Amino acid sequence: MRPAPVREPLWREALGGQLRSLRLERGEKLTETAGRAGISPQYLSEVERGRKEPSSEMIAALAGALGTSLGSLTRQVAEDLLRARPAPARHPAISPLAISPVLLAA
Repeated sequence: MRPAPVREPLWREALGGQLRSLRLERGEKLTETAGRAGISPQYLSEVERGRKEPSSEMIAALAGALGTSLGSLTRQVAEDLLRARPAPARHPAISPLAISPVLLAA
């Protein structure tokens, strides 16, 4: 029996986790951060839980409300996703060279 594959986190989940971490580092309540970003606390809660996919404008507003830049926030989320990425599956009968793009294109 093979173990269940590890699911790679979605962007919205990693973003939500990073936003929550930033908010908690600042010791803020949902209402405080949401008020500065111009959104409802309920919506911020859903974003933090990875349930909503906010627009780029909303992400920029949240970054500003949390005292960071859109670029810094994006970089941190990307780094979180790279750390959480499952190791590629290796099939014992297939050599890594057999699936290289060079050989597939030949």
